[in-house]
Amino acid sequence: MDATTQVPIYGLVAEFETPGQILEASRKAREAGYTALDAFSPMYVEGLAEAVGFERTRLPLLVLIAGIFGMLFGFFLQFYANAFSFPLNIDGKPHNSWPSFIPITFELTILFAAIMATFGMIALNGLPRHYHPMFNIARFALASDDRFFLCIKSKDALFDLAETKQFLETLSPAFLYEVEV
Repeated sequence: MDATTQVPIYGLVAEFETPGQILEASRKAREAGYTALDAFSPMYVEGLAEAVGFERTRLPLLVLIAGIFGMLFGFFLQFYANAFSFPLNIDGKPHNSWPSFIPITFELTILFAAIMATFGMIALNGLPRHYHPMFNIARFALASDDRFFLCIKSKDALFDLAETKQFLETLSPAFLYEVEV
């Protein structure tokens, strides 16, 4: 690659040693106006999701809709089979005796909701993802061990390579990286 070829930048990444440091750095980055942030941590850090601006997902709504669909499907499947398709007169009970439909209706509600939760989570997380630019950082493997990483992505409206690097240096990271796409 010659000197005139520019490699696209995914973002700038700061490495921190403690949960408190990344939490404080994330808050300062949000206060500075950065919105395209991502944090990587080996454990749950209370308040980190809010500090980087994590927004609620549509997954609970999708699970609710799938559960309701499963409930209606289970109920009407039994109703159709017992009242229209193959009605049997057992002990003089009505063909559409809804209390007997409750177990299967409940099970299909849970089944449809669980399937939506699983596949919805996979789809909304963009999985499977076989490559991510963060894997270009050799020390990023420590994100699952004992280090904390804060990434300011280049797609951020305020992102300027020199100014963002200067801002991240004021947060006193252990290391600072430029991540290529």
